[in-house]
Amino acid sequence: MLTEERQKLILQLLKEKDIVKVQEIMQMTNASESTIRRDLTQLEEKKYLKRVHGGAGRLQGKLNELSVSEKSSKNLHQKERIAKFAASLIEEGDSIYLDAGTTTLSMIPFLPKTDIVVVTNGLAHGQQLLEAGFKTYLLGGFIKSKTNAIIGRGAVNSLSDYRFDKAFMGANGVHGEYGYTTPDPEEAEVKKKAMDMARESYMLVDHTKFGEISFSKIEDLKNAVIITDEKLEDQHYTKYTTVKVVSP
Repeated sequence: MLTEERQKLILQLLKEKDIVKVQEIMQMTNASESTIRRDLTQLEEKKYLKRVHGGAGRLQGKLNELSVSEKSSKNLHQKERIAKFAASLIEEGDSIYLDAGTTTLSMIPFLPKTDIVVVTNGLAHGQQLLEAGFKTYLLGGFIKSKTNAIIGRGAVNSLSDYRFDKAFMGANGVHGEYGYTTPDPEEAEVKKKAMDMARESYMLVDHTKFGEISFSKIEDLKNAVIITDEKLEDQHYTKYTTVKVVSP
């Protein structure tokens, strides 16, 4: 089978399901593992797919965004591991920023019961932080119903009044060339401003976010330490920033 035919077959398989394994493609094309991996690398470079452990995954739409309830049901164990590790980085006396998102929300039960101050743009975060007894500031601005995030000019202006020791962020996409991205330009602006106001920024993302590119850029990879749940098959991300992989 010619290279073009194999690659068309791979893309057709990805239209039918989200993940396709190298072994599966080998069986269908009667090609060697090295040949298939080369095909996947070429297709990834052309931005037709993303490499995942043992195969390839379909890229999401640039504007695709799940609701809070949809996000909450995905990769729960991985999010909890990431959240627990991230919370362990907080020290007494820290002022921290918690970005709206389900992984940062998962940090709250693990936050140290010490003298810390928390600022957030997440409605659910604010409620849980208050119930847990933390000194909490909620940004002002427009409430985005799909994600329960406070965004817009009011949120950006509010952030100018604060300085953070550590900011814990989320993103829909992580890519070596295009950095951290999210579907909504206004949400991206809030995220960027929060990172600008922080001494240290941490991007909390599970392995499914790598290789994805959403519509709006937040920051370059170098501007945050990545905390993730799985060792990456593509190691080039470590050229741009520190990647911390949490233990199972």
